[in-house]
Amino acid sequence: MRPPFGELEVTEDVPAAFSSHVRRAFSGREGARFTLVLSGGPTAGRCYERLASDSGDMAWPLVDVFMGDERCVGPEDPDANQRLVRHTLLDRVGPVGSFHPMSCAEGPAAYEQLLRSHPAPDLLHLGLGPDGHTASLFSGSPVLEEPTGQLVAESEDPAGRNPHRRMTLTLAGIDRARLAVFTVVSADKHDAFARLCAGEDIPAARVRPARVVWLVDPAAAGRAAG
Repeated sequence: MRPPFGELEVTEDVPAAFSSHVRRAFSGREGARFTLVLSGGPTAGRCYERLASDSGDMAWPLVDVFMGDERCVGPEDPDANQRLVRHTLLDRVGPVGSFHPMSCAEGPAAYEQLLRSHPAPDLLHLGLGPDGHTASLFSGSPVLEEPTGQLVAESEDPAGRNPHRRMTLTLAGIDRARLAVFTVVSADKHDAFARLCAGEDIPAARVRPARVVWLVDPAAAGRAAG
């Protein structure tokens, strides 16, 4: 079985594949600058470390970095996505054009205004939770039904499995991207990926930007690897 949308790449080295897609997107960017939206979590951290080690050919001062979601914690809290992005990528590649962490204190409207002042994302990175969520879009959350034009919202997991209040791009915010790259690693993601391939209405299945690439390791892919 394969995802009902997007391109599937089953690979033993998801971070290397992610790095390759970012560098390819940068070299083929439409404008002078490159807008990159990043994520959080252990898989994201490994992807960003690999990108940092591979990306000597990228002109980082031309890259504007945004966040796809954030937990409402301090910027140096171990659970902060912005902390992970800084430590695994930004601190290693030198100055970037700009970095725009999300601030729950400033709220969704301020971040939406910031997004609208920049070109649509060239590449947006997403993960897949064991419960089927992506970014901070959780099953049963009213954020999944936000008005079409709203790009950023506050979010919480109605089931309580994922801690912290959040800020997140809405589906409309995600779908502005030219390319969304999902990275899915390990057997604990297999059930969620299988549900997606079976056509279940999980949050990750609602993502519909212009192009979607799924980078999935064999443990998570299961039968899709065949």
